[in-house]
Amino acid sequence: MENKQHKNCLWCDKPIEIGVHVLDNGDSFCCEGCYLGYMAHKSFQREKSEIQYSLVEALAAALDAREHETGMHSQRVACHTQVLARRFNQDEDVLRQIYWGSLLHDIGKIAIPDMILLNPNTLSEDEWRIMRSHPKRGYEIIKNIPFMNEAAGIVLCHEERWDGSGYPQGLKGEEIPWGARLFAIIDTLDAITSDRPYRQAQSFDIAKEEIIAMSGKQFEPQAVEAFLAEEDILREMVELKCTLTAKEQ
Repeated sequence: MENKQHKNCLWCDKPIEIGVHVLDNGDSFCCEGCYLGYMAHKSFQREKSEIQYSLVEALAAALDAREHETGMHSQRVACHTQVLARRFNQDEDVLRQIYWGSLLHDIGKIAIPDMILLNPNTLSEDEWRIMRSHPKRGYEIIKNIPFMNEAAGIVLCHEERWDGSGYPQGLKGEEIPWGARLFAIIDTLDAITSDRPYRQAQSFDIAKEEIIAMSGKQFEPQAVEAFLAEEDILREMVELKCTLTAKEQ
């Protein structure tokens, strides 16, 4: 007897014996209508993804311009956080949420008055209270965007600390979203190795010492281990940033 291989249509899921249209990976369709429907859907999904990325990156660029940030801080920390995230998860949807949350971590600062946000001097306690409201303000800005549910959690929790001493909720340990725990290390790395109004950028090694010292306090120990495991690539990325910044000056 002839051994027929039965498969289901990729679009309508009806069982078929021989696909009318077959993709390179062997997926089959029972008719031309299903094939065309699937291809149109893929095209729509691709266009939708491009629109989503453009929207999120435009918001990040607006914040960097508001803060007078010329070093592309938001884009850097988003890309660097991906280096750590990919050690633990290869799901592109999960990684996309971490990228977006990292990219927009400070979007709430749009709501902070210039006299506080751009103040190069030491802030008063009242001013710090307003500044520390930016994670919640950022969460409120993006929480209702349908495709950014997990990213909104990173925005809300990016200032939390492993030992519970962070803000705005004082979350501790694994109460903090996984992506926010990874991001916290990268944000510190970028802050230390970037020029600030009150000091010049410091070396990767100084940042590394600070991150190790704060393991179990500010940072999750397992996340610090991931940082050390990816030290070579992160060091290269930081050195590239410093090289480009020097050329701009």
